[in-house]
Amino acid sequence: MLICNSEMETMKNKSYDKAIENAVASVETEGCQIDEQSKEWCKKLLLNEITMEEYIVLVKLKAGVTA
Repeated sequence: MLICNSEMETMKNKSYDKAIENAVASVETEGCQIDEQSKEWCKKLLLNEITMEEYIVLVKLKAGVTA
């Protein structure tokens, strides 16, 4: 059975979506809320669309951290 690149990407995206969904559920059991923008940044990081440094900058800006 051969799997083409687009099928592999679809499987990877679903896997990342499930991982993010599980992480969000875990955080929410602690009483925190994760918004859609934060989930999207996590997915972009996992897909190597942004670097860890870019991700940290985005999160710090959103939280109002200036240092």
